Amino acid sequence: MAASDVTRHRNFEGKNILEFVGDLGQRPALAEARRKLYEVREARVHPGRDENVLTSWNGLMQAAFAEAARSLGRDDYLLVAERSAEFLVRELRQENARLLRSWKDGEAKLNGYLEDYSYLIEGLLELYQTTFDPRWFVAAQELAETMIAHFQAPEGGFFDTSDDHETLIARPRDLRDNATPSGNAIAVTALLKLAGFTNDLRYVDIAHQALVQMQPMMSQYPLGFGQWLQALSYALSQPREIAIVGDPDSADTQALLDVVYDGYRPFQVVALGAPGPVESAVPLLQDRGLMNGRPAAYVCRDFACQAPVTDPEALQALLKG
Repeated sequence: MAASDVTRHRNFEGKNILEFVGDLGQRPALAEARRKLYEVREARVHPGRDENVLTSWNGLMQAAFAEAARSLGRDDYLLVAERSAEFLVRELRQENARLLRSWKDGEAKLNGYLEDYSYLIEGLLELYQTTFDPRWFVAAQELAETMIAHFQAPEGGFFDTSDDHETLIARPRDLRDNATPSGNAIAVTALLKLAGFTNDLRYVDIAHQALVQMQPMMSQYPLGFGQWLQALSYALSQPREIAIVGDPDSADTQALLDVVYDGYRPFQVVALGAPGPVESAVPLLQDRGLMNGRPAAYVCRDFACQAPVTDPEALQALLKG
C-alpha cells in the first residue's frame, strides 16, 4: 500500500492512483502483487490507441534519436533512427519524391503537409551526420527541392499545404511554434543546414527571407517562436561547415570526428567520406583529399575554408577560434 502511495484519504481527486514511490529494493518483494494487478487490468477493456504512423512526428522523433545516438554513443538509439528512416522513405515517399501524410495497416494516404517534409528533412540530415551514409543526405535534399517547388510562398516562407492540395477557402500558413515546432521554422532550420552541405546560396536566401519577415514576431512574442529563434541563432552564428576525409573505420579518422563532436557545438554541419575518385553525393566533400596520406579535416565558414589539418589538437584549436 505505502509503496504504491495508496492512502485512506485518496491521492488524486478522491481516488487512489497507483504510483510506485518506494525504493528499488522493494521491487522483488512486490513482484507477485504486480502480477496480480496486471491480470486484473488485462481483464478490463483496453483504451483506444491511435495506430496511424504520421510522417511528421516520426521525422521529429528520428532527428532526436539520431542526435542522441551520436552524443551518447547509443547503438540502440541509432537503430531506432535508421529503422524509422528506412520505413518512412520506403512506405511514405513516392517515386516522384512526394510525401504522404500517414500510414496504417499497410496503406499510406493523404497529401503530405509542410511539417511532414520539413520534419523528415531535419531527421534525415541528423541521421546522415550520425551514420554518414550518403543516401540519407540525398533523400533530404530531394525532399527539400520538392518542398521548395510545391510549398514556397511568393512573399517568402512556406504554406502548410502544397500547390496541388485540395482547394481551400484560404491556404493555411501556421507560423507559431507550439507543442511541436512549426513546419516553417523547421524548414528554415533545415535549409540553413543544407546550405552548409551544398554551398547553395539559394537555400540561404530562402531561409533569410523568412527570418526577416519573422523578426518582429520573434522579438515581441519569443515564447511562441522558440524554433524560429533557434533558426535565427543558427543564421547569425556563422555556422561551420566541417568536412572530414578518411577511412571511416580508421582510428585517425575517428580521432578527428571525436574532436568535432566533443562538447556542445550546435552551429555546425559535418560530412565524412572516404577518399577516392568517385564524385561525392555531398558537395561539401567534393575535391577534398587526404594530406600526406593521412585523414584530414577541412573547417569552413561562409564557404571559405582554412587549410586542412590532420592532427586532433590542431583541429581542436581551429574549432575554438
